[in-house]
Amino acid sequence: MKNNNQTTLIPEEIHRQVIRFGTDVPEQPPSFALPLGEVGIANKTVWVRLPEGRIPFTAKVTVSLPAELRGIHMSRIERVIAELDEREFVDLRAYGMELGRRVLDSQRGAQGSVHLSGKLPHVRRSKISGYSSIDSIDISADIRLEEEEQAVEAKVMLGVGVCHITACPCTQLYNRDVFQINEHPCPLPTHSQRSLTSLQIEGEGERPGFRDILNCLESALHVTQDLLKRPDEAEIVLQSHQRPQFAEDAVRETARAAVDYFDLPDATRIIIESLSLESIHIHDVCCRLETTLTELRQCVNRSER
Repeated sequence: MKNNNQTTLIPEEIHRQVIRFGTDVPEQPPSFALPLGEVGIANKTVWVRLPEGRIPFTAKVTVSLPAELRGIHMSRIERVIAELDEREFVDLRAYGMELGRRVLDSQRGAQGSVHLSGKLPHVRRSKISGYSSIDSIDISADIRLEEEEQAVEAKVMLGVGVCHITACPCTQLYNRDVFQINEHPCPLPTHSQRSLTSLQIEGEGERPGFRDILNCLESALHVTQDLLKRPDEAEIVLQSHQRPQFAEDAVRETARAAVDYFDLPDATRIIIESLSLESIHIHDVCCRLETTLTELRQCVNRSER
């Protein structure tokens, strides 16, 4: 019995006749005869068999389009990708080169390009403790192809991206001068990161307002801003080092501030979430609390006994 998903409404013979004698729209002349430098597909996930395994990459594949043609044959690009699916390649450049050459051969243009981007696994040992860290690196390949006198010239670029930490020397030297003049002990340096903390509070009508919630967050956290002169930078850096916070601390301090800040019913629901974009780690840190003002007020009362 034939599966309904496999039944066709148009007989195969009709398909063959239309393909053989019908109009090939991409081969038609355009309404405006203008050559185009890059036409193709973008944001396509391709799975590439490399020594590291079968790895997904995001692909952009284009070819040039002569002025006399209306369009490229898009399905031919997908067909080439399918043909390469089971092949193994020594590296990403080799895959990109083969993909680019085959796509260029399948079209009428004289130039082609392939851009591939993704991640590869990267296992490293920490320098002091010797533990293995299972990380990833960004990797990309750019291939540009051009047909010249029946030969194809290729330019290939391979890119690698890593996560790293930087420290601001301007604020560092400014603070050194401040402590030399002020003769106060300087807090020990530590790594810092940009974080995002949100506070959601159940309410009725216009209570609480967004400014109330914002003020609560600002009372609990070291809130940053874009425009900061050196004295501003020095102050916020010093405050954040004198009262350092985990993501867990950011959530707890926000919760404690909410108890002091909001005069709302005990059953009021509260959700606090914090995301720390880590600087010396490649992963981020998240923390979430969903509770009520009743539970928070009980916690505050216990801690004050």
